[in-house]
Amino acid sequence: MKMKLLKHYIWAGALLLNFFGCDNKAPDVVVEGEPYCLDESFRDQIHLETVRKQAVTDGIHLTGSVESNPDNVVHFASLIDGIISKTYFSLGDEVRKGQVLAELRSTELSSLQSDLRNVRSQILVAEKHLQSVQSMFDDGISSEKDLLEAQTQLDIYKSEEQKIKANLQLFSGSAESGVFQMKAPTSGIITSKSIATGTQITSEGEPLFTISDLREVWVNVNIYATNVQHIDTGMPVEIQSISYPDVFKGEISAISQVLDRDAKVLKGRIVLDNSELKLKPGMLVDVVAFKDRNMDAVAIPTKAMVFDNNRNYVILYRDDCDLEIREIDILSANNGKTYIKDGLAENDRIVSKNPLLVYEQLNN
Repeated sequence: MKMKLLKHYIWAGALLLNFFGCDNKAPDVVVEGEPYCLDESFRDQIHLETVRKQAVTDGIHLTGSVESNPDNVVHFASLIDGIISKTYFSLGDEVRKGQVLAELRSTELSSLQSDLRNVRSQILVAEKHLQSVQSMFDDGISSEKDLLEAQTQLDIYKSEEQKIKANLQLFSGSAESGVFQMKAPTSGIITSKSIATGTQITSEGEPLFTISDLREVWVNVNIYATNVQHIDTGMPVEIQSISYPDVFKGEISAISQVLDRDAKVLKGRIVLDNSELKLKPGMLVDVVAFKDRNMDAVAIPTKAMVFDNNRNYVILYRDDCDLEIREIDILSANNGKTYIKDGLAENDRIVSKNPLLVYEQLNN
């Protein structure tokens, strides 16, 4: 009897504790996080960009070197023997047309100068003789034949004078102070030099120096066998050198049809404007040729992507308090540009500068 009564009290106590415990239990509270917003100071650290569809191109990487345009190169050679008495230029100097570059002493020059003095003396005598015959012809003393002979003789001497002057002025040279002055036949840069003071030269020797107009240069690119089928004339290219951050743009203007036997490559030619003279002959460059894939896709700057956990993301922007981490599927990428297969639509706005900072804030 006592045991039954004890069980009854225990059961009643449990019911009372359960009843009062339920009445005093605190309700569950659901706390929603506030959306992340870009503050004004952080807003200045990012850049927004509206994505557009563009023609998809594949970038084909090539190597090349800068060369002078052969049509704008002048090799200066001497037609007379002699000794260089003085030079006024160094390799790499910029020169102007008509500028004196070197002086040459030569026995041939001395002979030409002597011939020039002699013929000028003969011209003076012939002019006096012509004046005398003309006076006598006017007085009826001399015949017309005598007058014509005197005039002809003067013309012969003058013709000889012009011939000697032409010989003295070969390659824009002139005889002054007993030396032959070599003058620049064109303006440009001295790209080779084989003379110095005291150098003995001959008329059959190598060019004394070379002047190249570098305002237009050629970039000769190497096209390997694996890329021959993909490279055509007219393809747009971008050229970069480790010497400058600049990107030089052009197009392939010609492709050789003969394989270079030593390098085992075809040579392509790109003609570039070089008015700022940044590109120098012999400089090595990297070339990217763009092949059109005949399709359009949304394109974004590659720097706008965030790579995390083997996936690619961008930060989609709607307003300062509405940003979304959007996973994207890449179609192709080259030269700082990425084409998107899926994940973005045209006219979407994305964070293109410092996207990783925003990505971390959104994840936190």
